[in-house]
Amino acid sequence: EWLSIPYTHSGVLASAIAMDKERTKDVYRAEGLPCAMGVIATREAVEASHVLPPPYVVKPYNEGSSVGVYIVQPGSNAPRLAATMPERVMVETYAPGRELSISVLGERALAVTDIITDGWYDYDAKYKPGGSRHQLPATMPDEITEACLDYALRAHKALGCRGLSRTDIRWDEERGLDGLILLETNTQPGMTPTSLAPEQAAHCGMSFAALCDWLVRDASCNR
Repeated sequence: EWLSIPYTHSGVLASAIAMDKERTKDVYRAEGLPCAMGVIATREAVEASHVLPPPYVVKPYNEGSSVGVYIVQPGSNAPRLAATMPERVMVETYAPGRELSISVLGERALAVTDIITDGWYDYDAKYKPGGSRHQLPATMPDEITEACLDYALRAHKALGCRGLSRTDIRWDEERGLDGLILLETNTQPGMTPTSLAPEQAAHCGMSFAALCDWLVRDASCNR
């Protein structure tokens, strides 16, 4: 921005808000989007006792790629956090169900991918070949697909995103529409061979080269 060099994806403010999981939840709630209840707590409080009734998730409030995520199950003791965890962390109610992801390109939500793993969608499942299987499009009722596309586009706009973003959602099938919970929005989604956004663009008829071309042509300042 300072050098007036055009760049792709979201601007500084949108990316800063989206990286801060608590600020992201504030935006989701203001937009009427469903998200898990969560609090910011100190390491000391989290390790001393259960901050929320299990099951719950402990994670850094400003990291990505599922780094430093702890899932605390009923009957477990309060977690012992790694030394690399920050002094303040997010603790949120565990959202059960299927792992869904929706990319937004410009003004369009592309598709819904159902991410299938043996465990949960951790770092290895995201980046290692064979770590997860992507079902695209996700097999589910039309009303759930439409709601996911709508939620992702609304999240993209509410956060002030530009270009390409990706919103991750959990869906508890037993609860229908009420079982959809937004987890986070990624303003710089991965562009690796196992990444979701290029795969969804290809599903919509846009090759990887065409996607890159679109992003470069969309580059600007004051984003």
